Amino acid sequence: MHELGIVFNVIKTVERTAAENNVKEVSLVTLELGEVSGVVPRELTSCWDWAVKKNELMTQAQLAIEIIPAVTYCDACEQTYPTVPQGKICPHCGSDRTWLLQGNEMNIKEISVL
Repeated sequence: MHELGIVFNVIKTVERTAAENNVKEVSLVTLELGEVSGVVPRELTSCWDWAVKKNELMTQAQLAIEIIPAVTYCDACEQTYPTVPQGKICPHCGSDRTWLLQGNEMNIKEISVL
């Protein structure tokens, strides 16, 4: 389960940011999660709920997840399309000269404090 490792890394980043800004308590962390990132939101939330209880700075911190849709770009026809329903083959021209434009990333979007 790589979600636990992701949670630990997010917590470390939040701790570092909180220390740099004299924050005493974090109430919410908002993550942007790509639709094809390979991270399971439900598992991430479960790991989060367990891990933050062990962290004084974030004992009550909630996790919000915003899904970034996967979008693929076609080099052949220069159009974009939704990745998940279509896959690698461009639905506009049938080319396989495509690449993922967005949807595999994970970002900390916002840290809310008390």
